[in-house]
Amino acid sequence: MSLATKAPPASKSGLLPLLGPAMVAGVAYLDPGNVASNASAGSAYGYLLIWVVVVANAMAWLIQYLSAKLGISTGDSLPGILGQRLTRRPARYAFWVQAELVAMATDVAEVLGGAIALNLLFDLPLLVGGVITGTVSMLLLLLHSRRGSRSFESVIIGLVAIIAIGFCAGIFFAPLDPAAAVSGLVPRFADSGSVLLAASIMGATVMPHAIYAHSALTRDRFGLVAEGIDRQRILRATRIDVTIALAIAGTVNVVILLLAASTLQGVAGTNTLEGAHAAIGAALGPVVATLFAVGLLASGLASTSVGAYAGAEIMRGLLHIRVPLLARRLITLIPALIILIIGFDPTRALVLSQVVLSFGIPFALVPLVRLTSLRSVLGESVNRWWTTALAAVAAVLLIALNVTLLVLVVSGG
Repeated sequence: MSLATKAPPASKSGLLPLLGPAMVAGVAYLDPGNVASNASAGSAYGYLLIWVVVVANAMAWLIQYLSAKLGISTGDSLPGILGQRLTRRPARYAFWVQAELVAMATDVAEVLGGAIALNLLFDLPLLVGGVITGTVSMLLLLLHSRRGSRSFESVIIGLVAIIAIGFCAGIFFAPLDPAAAVSGLVPRFADSGSVLLAASIMGATVMPHAIYAHSALTRDRFGLVAEGIDRQRILRATRIDVTIALAIAGTVNVVILLLAASTLQGVAGTNTLEGAHAAIGAALGPVVATLFAVGLLASGLASTSVGAYAGAEIMRGLLHIRVPLLARRLITLIPALIILIIGFDPTRALVLSQVVLSFGIPFALVPLVRLTSLRSVLGESVNRWWTTALAAVAAVLLIALNVTLLVLVVSGG
């Protein structure tokens, strides 16, 4: 556990210099998997699953704040603390295996998204696009290693701005149905396919690697912050940071679903990102379609860098070994490239990867809720009872959805 305090002194006025880590972690909620899941939900079921996006985003706010608070209050990440507490090597290694599989599923979605975007924009072969996406992500990770977290945050925030513009531009031209959109806020499912997509949306929104990463990002930025006025000020800034990041991510995700529901429903071929791009171009014009593809590219580049950062922290914390970010980036690029080489449908792989992520949520979320409820771990920043209760309810709901999905898949319902 780090003992250094990196936070600015309490005499420094203003909270703006303390913002940034949540925006980087929040990129996880704007990755290509989100685009695929929300676009598929909108094109297949119209406005039906808007409530899933809203509920998932509300859960994500609480979860990301708890993760950030853990890093600030302990000077360590969630994987690092679990690595210390899982004293039996088999248990620690087993936990690492599932976390690593989640990180790999994340990486697949992000690299495939970047490859598809480059194909849409420049007609590049998907394999070439995947290699380019992986290479650019390595350059962003090199920036983090050489210039530190602040420079990395600045670049990621710039990419988030591009993502927001690219995905939201079309909503100003889409023929929305306000009444149907409002009805989409009522929780319900239509069939097993809608449950599958709901699990995919949940997996793309409440993402395990974002939980692991956020605690590490605040640790890297602030270190261990002593109890008292400094910690209170940084936690207050963190709440603002998480609110801004999740407001942006939630808005963009809802807009993607609204755009798909209004322009893609009933259009043939829109179950793929390529088909969705073509349909958006036909309905709203080539400029909007191009902006959509640019947003998808920025999404892939930003999210794959953050995913690699989270994966390296998972390995460091649970295996007690450090693997250079660039080396790990090369290793985890392989599964995505294999999918592109064998010709598996990239959009289908994106949606399925989000379902894999949804099954990894309990393994990150349950320990997070438990650790942040312990005064021996967080001291004065320990959760209030109602915070723990809300987080526990979120965990139960997410786990229940995953169990329902498993039953439906196994039964073929």
